[in-house]
Amino acid sequence: MDQKLSMLLTFTGGYVDTSGFLALHGLLAAHVTGNFITFGAALAQGTAVPDSKLIAVPVFCLAVVGARLLGDRLAARRMPVLRSMLMVETLLLAIAAGVALWSGTFATADAWPALLTGVSLVAAMAVQTAAHRVHLAGTPMTTAVTVTTTQVMIDLTDLLRGWSPEADAASRARLYRSLGSLVAYAGGCLAAAGAFTAGGSWGLVLPPLVILVAAGLPAARLDGKRH
Repeated sequence: MDQKLSMLLTFTGGYVDTSGFLALHGLLAAHVTGNFITFGAALAQGTAVPDSKLIAVPVFCLAVVGARLLGDRLAARRMPVLRSMLMVETLLLAIAAGVALWSGTFATADAWPALLTGVSLVAAMAVQTAAHRVHLAGTPMTTAVTVTTTQVMIDLTDLLRGWSPEADAASRARLYRSLGSLVAYAGGCLAAAGAFTAGGSWGLVLPPLVILVAAGLPAARLDGKRH
């Protein structure tokens, strides 16, 4: 699978998660685990739980189901599944950017413009995550780096102690891919922080443009077969 595609998606994953966290009062668009944690922390501290965090997990789950069903239908019609999924993600990210630009800074996370922006970002990241699991399973995750970081440390350890030329070659190749993914994700986080600081909601304009570019890569023109 095209490494450029994976890198673009990973950059977007870091960018969107950081943008959502900054603009939408702590919403983690791609991290179901993180939203469970913040929800539990709010209950423990006796603070109000924003509606955006209450609906984030159900929205994510429904979007994954929708993406899977859409992929099946596209595959049955022999249409390019991954590219179509990326176009859906582009649309969702564009909706989020449009609402954010129209609304400006979100004073609270529960106003309907903030909710619509959050739902769109969460759904977009759900589509990207589902597309990765089905079509890009051989590449590092594009919306989280915990597993990728773990793999980097494992491969570094194996290379330092050495096994066999074949095993070392496999570890080295995997390490290069994983390090590239970490750099892309960190770059997305840093870019989002800078964009939010400089331009506020205007920073959300970049993700749909990046995914639109990703959808045009040759590797995104798949035949729609399941993996």
